[in-house]
Amino acid sequence: MKKVMCISWLSFFAAPKKVMCFGTFDVLHEGHRFYLSEAKKLGDYLVVVVARDETVKKVKEKQPLHSESERVRHLKQLGIADKVVLGNPGDKLKVVEDERPQVICLGYDQTFFTDKIKEKLQERGVSVDIVRMPAYKPEMYKSSLLREK
Repeated sequence: MKKVMCISWLSFFAAPKKVMCFGTFDVLHEGHRFYLSEAKKLGDYLVVVVARDETVKKVKEKQPLHSESERVRHLKQLGIADKVVLGNPGDKLKVVEDERPQVICLGYDQTFFTDKIKEKLQERGVSVDIVRMPAYKPEMYKSSLLREK
């Protein structure tokens, strides 16, 4: 007897679920790998937005150790993200409008530009789910701690 495989046409033509993460990713470590890997499990396509050098300097009050282009290259080499892009130096939500993710994953300690992000995006016609990701050994894998070593 021959088996017939049945494919739902709706799922066949459905767009992949896009997930977006943000960060500086200056000293890439296991906590970042965990954050990105867990975020990727929430969808089919992961876009990672890397903070611009000028944004890092403004937010963290110090220059990143690695340039924005180096940080993009390192994330691409990591091989978890499907797409790595630089953030917008002015309008921080423009990249979300451009990419139209269904899910935004925030790091456990991410606070900059996250206040009322869901509401701000809804005002722009972008509907997303916001997920706060858990920490992974923050006593060991936190960029500020690793940077001091």
